[in-house]
Amino acid sequence: MIALTLGIQLWLANRHIRHVLSRRGQIPAEFEGQIPLEAHQKAADYTVARTRFGRVEAVIGSILLLAWTLGGGLEWLDQFWRSMELSTIWTGIAFMISVMLIMSVIDLPASYYRTFVIEARFGFNKTTLTTFVADLFKGVLLTLLIGVPLLWAVLWIMQGAGDMWWLYVWIVWFGFSLLMMWAYPAFIAPLFNKFSPLEESDLKKGIEKLLQQCGFKSNGIFIMDGSKRSAHGNAYFSGIGNKKQIVFFDTLIKQLEVDEIEAVLAHELGHFRLHHIRKRLISMGAVSLISLAILGWLIGQQWFYAGLGVSEASNYMALMLFMLMAPLFGFFLTPLMSMLSRKHEFEADAYASRQRHPELLIKALVKMYEENASTLTPDPLYSSFYDSHPPAPVRIDHLKKQLPT
Repeated sequence: MIALTLGIQLWLANRHIRHVLSRRGQIPAEFEGQIPLEAHQKAADYTVARTRFGRVEAVIGSILLLAWTLGGGLEWLDQFWRSMELSTIWTGIAFMISVMLIMSVIDLPASYYRTFVIEARFGFNKTTLTTFVADLFKGVLLTLLIGVPLLWAVLWIMQGAGDMWWLYVWIVWFGFSLLMMWAYPAFIAPLFNKFSPLEESDLKKGIEKLLQQCGFKSNGIFIMDGSKRSAHGNAYFSGIGNKKQIVFFDTLIKQLEVDEIEAVLAHELGHFRLHHIRKRLISMGAVSLISLAILGWLIGQQWFYAGLGVSEASNYMALMLFMLMAPLFGFFLTPLMSMLSRKHEFEADAYASRQRHPELLIKALVKMYEENASTLTPDPLYSSFYDSHPPAPVRIDHLKKQLPT
């Protein structure tokens, strides 16, 4: 399974690289006069650099997975914590937290390379080494503060709730996910970025008018100091219920005109009005429930442990093995999830075109493609497998069909 997944990843990446490079010298006809050749070539080079590094990460990830399982990494760490003679639950917590921390340390060089080499080479990185280290320590602290209580609750349920433990764990996990959607904008995001209320301006008046037009009630419109870490621009919703917030990166505010920002926001409002977020939550909940039900069966199968290099069965080991192996099986669901996501993007674009002139969203997207160095010529198969958003030419063509006749 590892070899099959890696083989497909490398094959798709190679296709993507060849396709992008073969079209590097010519701007697609539909973007001529809108994006300079230099910007198109920068996007191609940026895409190729990221994809090439992605190949390296895929190979290293597969090697590490083998090292953790058949190579005896998990077995050694399990025996180490068992020798501490802690309670079963605290042995499991110590084991799982230590695995995650070791994984984070192993990933540090790759994270550093992405930020300070690839992103810096193309002029996107604004992260200082101080910020990088501070983010690292904040992430570790949050992992401990949030992860330890959650793991304790999960392992306690697995130990004492009988054969239906997986259903109760799912209830806890899904409830926790909803809680984090509420807590993230209020308590976690401000630890990493500064959020300033949008000042009175033509932009704020236009946004408030659009929100009223779309029947959307928010808990505020904020500007995030995204330029603290990156030159990439973006916008998003966060929170649930009456705690929903609209967040614009300060970089996006500088890139777009007022009416173009309204068009981008109309697209995001389309996701809300068309219940895409709710649908994603439901699908995520369904997949997680099925996954936990499968784990509920696997946990009693000795071959599950022995086949992955572990000698002693335990609840926490079953959970860790499943967490490590699930992405291999989930990989084959990626095309389906990507297809559904692209469908939602088309629907949100159509909604935005009914609220603001489609040409405004087209202009905004073209500017964002250029500023973010998004390739205009992805390999079709690679894109259909991975991309959550439609390729640039396809998306622009779809928007042009929304233009009034």
